[in-house]
Amino acid sequence: MIRRSIDRSVPTLNTSSLPDLIFTVLFFFMVVTHMRQVTLKVRFRVPQGTELTRLTKKSAVSYVYIGRPSEAVPGIVQSYKGITVQLNDKYATPEEVTTYVNAERKAMSGDDQEQQIVSVKADRSTPMSLINEVKMALRRADVRRMSYSAEQKK
Repeated sequence: MIRRSIDRSVPTLNTSSLPDLIFTVLFFFMVVTHMRQVTLKVRFRVPQGTELTRLTKKSAVSYVYIGRPSEAVPGIVQSYKGITVQLNDKYATPEEVTTYVNAERKAMSGDDQEQQIVSVKADRSTPMSLINEVKMALRRADVRRMSYSAEQKK
């Protein structure tokens, strides 16, 4: 009998399409990741609470920040003893909240528009009259869901 030598080595893996796959996955994550972050210009310490729940759908949340300006900037809108409202990256008055929320709603998808939540992150020493003005502006904007941010009471 003639013995043939059989080559039992494992063939090499073809990796020529691996860079295409990696760049496709990278591009996918770049498209679906939400990278926008707001630069906080106001300082606030949120109040403490006991019965807190987390917001589940972050894409449907618009934030309104209320607090003291973190730096002395001339020409900013200050209402109520130095406490001001911040919408995205600019200072605003409570009356401008209506146009801000309507613009945020138009930028959302159809499903998110129905589930829009406005989260108010206010300093614990904010006067209730300012909070009420913001709430009235939200009513004019036809906001049906609103939440207040707080931290867990220790």
